[in-house]
Formats: sequence, structure tokens, C-alpha cells
Amino acid sequence: MKILILNGPNINMLGIREPEIYGKETYEDLKKLVGDYAASRNVDVNFYQSNHEGDLVDAIQQAYFDKTDGIVFNPAAYTHTSVAILDALKSVNIPTVEVHISDISKRDDFRQKSYIRDYAICTISGKGLLGYNLAIDELLRGGKE
Repeated sequence: MKILILNGPNINMLGIREPEIYGKETYEDLKKLVGDYAASRNVDVNFYQSNHEGDLVDAIQQAYFDKTDGIVFNPAAYTHTSVAILDALKSVNIPTVEVHISDISKRDDFRQKSYIRDYAICTISGKGLLGYNLAIDELLRGGKE
């Protein structure tokens, strides 16, 4: 199975940005944790992070042409604002699990709306970096709990 691990704005600042919310692990720590886990499950992962909405749309579209089987996606702030990203996901029709390091349901009111949730097969929120591994498992199960 081939999975794109897609991350939106500020995820590259893990370990620096609000460690009381997002933890002290870095983006490199995330890549190692998920990469090692994926390898143990015989899953090929490709990591991509951008602070730019259009770049994320391009990565989603490229996943289609790369014949990617699934997407683990932390859209970060674009969760709450981007119809363009939602439309990109709908256009490629690749199973996607939405992931959030923090529990967005217990945060600011504006973080309660997720455009991505309207498409994702499920959302994993508040599990820290381990949420990415749980998302891989979800894709391996085909989104069936």
C-alpha cells in the first residue's frame, strides 16, 4: 500500500510552536515515528508538508497520478477554511483520514468546523503524533471499524 502523509501549515514547527498543545517532538521526530511504523506494516509512505494552500492542492492532485492508495492528512489551520482542499480531495477520490495532534473539539470555537471531515473516512484527533499511525491502520482496514 502507498500512502501520502500530508501536513499543512506550521506542522514543520512541531517542537517549537506551542509545545504545551502540540508536544515537544519535532517534525523530523514525526517522520521517523510514522516512517518506522509504516515500514513495520509494509506500507510505503511519502511525506509532504507545506504552509501554502495551493501546494497542498497540488500534492493531493499528484497523489492521484502517483496512484496513491490513501492519504493521512493533517490540514492544520486549513481544516477550518479551505474549500479548495476539500474540492481537491473530492476530485481525486482517494481514501483519506483526517488527523489532528490536539483535540480540536476542545479548542477555540472557530476550530470546530472541519471542511475536510465532510470528505474523510474518519477523523483522529487528540492522540498526539500516534494519531498518524492510527490513521495508517484505519486505511489498511479500509475505513471499516
